[in-house]
Amino acid sequence: MRVLIAIPVYNERKYVDSVLNRVKSFHPDILVIDDGSTDGTQDILAGRKDIQLITHEPNQGYGQSLIDAFNYAEGRGYDWVITMDCDEQHEPEMIPAFIREIESGRWDLISGSRYLKPTKEDDLPPGDRRSINATITEVLNSLFNLGITDAFCGFKAHRVGPTVALKLDEKGYAFPMQLWPRVARAGLRLREIPVRLIYNDPNRYFGGKLDDATFRLKHYLSVLRTEMDKADQSASEAATCSGCCCG
Repeated sequence: MRVLIAIPVYNERKYVDSVLNRVKSFHPDILVIDDGSTDGTQDILAGRKDIQLITHEPNQGYGQSLIDAFNYAEGRGYDWVITMDCDEQHEPEMIPAFIREIESGRWDLISGSRYLKPTKEDDLPPGDRRSINATITEVLNSLFNLGITDAFCGFKAHRVGPTVALKLDEKGYAFPMQLWPRVARAGLRLREIPVRLIYNDPNRYFGGKLDDATFRLKHYLSVLRTEMDKADQSASEAATCSGCCCG
């Protein structure tokens, strides 16, 4: 079973070396997707010979970084991709837990959850992030009966074949609004595992209009609505085609 750790990076000069060194102590195969960094991160990555690297010029978005990682893994014969962030909010010490679940052979998507089993060591997230996550998680569960507790955790393990087959194309931070509906419709086998809730820097931002919590929630719901409309249209076209063939 070949597993690739994929880490999207954008302006993470402060953290990138320490995160990569910690990840390296748990798993040797690391892909970094540098999404158009301008703060010197790119120079640090260029000096490392122990990683695989994709470079975006200019910035293309968080979702596109993940999509590129899945396609890269498929092209090089990896079976699984574990995605994690580069801001020390995801603990590399959890990589063995993901790999144990991978080795069970029971799942297609293993998703970290910061809210599945809260602990006293957890940080307090900025209020708008927690409330938006809770709202979106509730909406997704209501629509798709997923039974998840954390819609936005980026610490995940994806089986490569089924994930690439989802044909994901949402480039930005709204990527989960496309991922979860397609996971549900494809009937992928899903498991959540608890990961620690860490916010080292509560002032980190999304950029642009997404820094406004009201706009961000509306954007996520809009992307979700578009995704559902596409699914309804595809289902209608499939039914029409089936009727024509039968007729």
